[in-house]
Amino acid sequence: MALPETMTAAVLTGHGGLDKIVVRDDMPLPQPKANEVLIEVGACGMNNTDINTRIGWYSKSVSSGTTSTGGSEGLEQISATDATWGGAAAFPRIQGADVAGRIVAVGEAVSSERIGQRVLVDPWLRNPSDPGNRNLAGYVGSERDGGFAQYTTMPAENAFLIKSNLTDAELATFPCSYSTAEHMLHRVRLGQGEKILVTGASGGVGSALVQLAKRRRAWVLAMTSRAKMDAIRDLGADEAVDRKQKDLAHQIDDILPGGEVDVVADVVGGAGFSGWLDLLCRGGRYVTSGAIAGPIVELDLRTLYLKDLEMHGATVMPVGIFEQLVGYIEKGEIRPLLAGEFSIYDIKKAQEAFLAKKHIGNFAVLPQ
Repeated sequence: MALPETMTAAVLTGHGGLDKIVVRDDMPLPQPKANEVLIEVGACGMNNTDINTRIGWYSKSVSSGTTSTGGSEGLEQISATDATWGGAAAFPRIQGADVAGRIVAVGEAVSSERIGQRVLVDPWLRNPSDPGNRNLAGYVGSERDGGFAQYTTMPAENAFLIKSNLTDAELATFPCSYSTAEHMLHRVRLGQGEKILVTGASGGVGSALVQLAKRRRAWVLAMTSRAKMDAIRDLGADEAVDRKQKDLAHQIDDILPGGEVDVVADVVGGAGFSGWLDLLCRGGRYVTSGAIAGPIVELDLRTLYLKDLEMHGATVMPVGIFEQLVGYIEKGEIRPLLAGEFSIYDIKKAQEAFLAKKHIGNFAVLPQ
């Protein structure tokens, strides 16, 4: 097929507010290098990483959560040297880690038979000579241009063939959120019959955690807003609790005799952190991949050591998890939660809607 010389893309020009995103129709078409493929993007999902990288939230100089105001207007003071999860950012940058589309060209050493394949992109970039080394990992849309564009190049090994009747927008809800959630459950070895508390259960990662924990036949207690509790139960949660309930421990004790869980999967952090640990049984496991309510928390070390707890962070997932995720999708074991679709020209409106947190699941940006 004949390819254009230029494309439309949403370009991040620096750290700050929504004004730092510029949609351009004259961006040069990227060319696949050796061992790379060129993907025509059908849709690209949106996640917290897009917001946090833009505003520089990952910097240790930031102690607050990601608020709607901060996410829209930017943060007053950040340190540019550690403003992304991987360190300093390089601008301009095309964000977007959740890429679904088709391969339209290949670089040297990639079979031409791959042209035309429908693919879902693993957003983790690994060093080919040492793929298990977390220190050498990068992320699509952060250390490499991503999918908020009509076309993007990716390492061929990151573009997974997928056979599914789901739309590109539906497929684009999976990569970041669901691979993060599966990694979290992998880290804490969640097993059949165990009880797990999921915070932030209506968000992208939280709703993925509910589905993936039920796939493992665990008993799921989901925490969300009162307005979303029924929807999260419909998603598979065995019980749901109102995150604004003042006497949360008492509320959970009414649901769970003894009021204890085996695992806490937390994407919220903030003031509720110490309470999550109190809910864990002896030998329980805590795992986190985010802190939307705030990264600075209070920890009583006595709770940690007297209860023999395990604590895990989950960022760079092991090789193999994304391939498993593709299998779950193809078998229909998990389903997409597409909260809405936005044209790339409305990407600022998409991020505003994302920050309002009135949705369940994920938004997708359509660049075509």
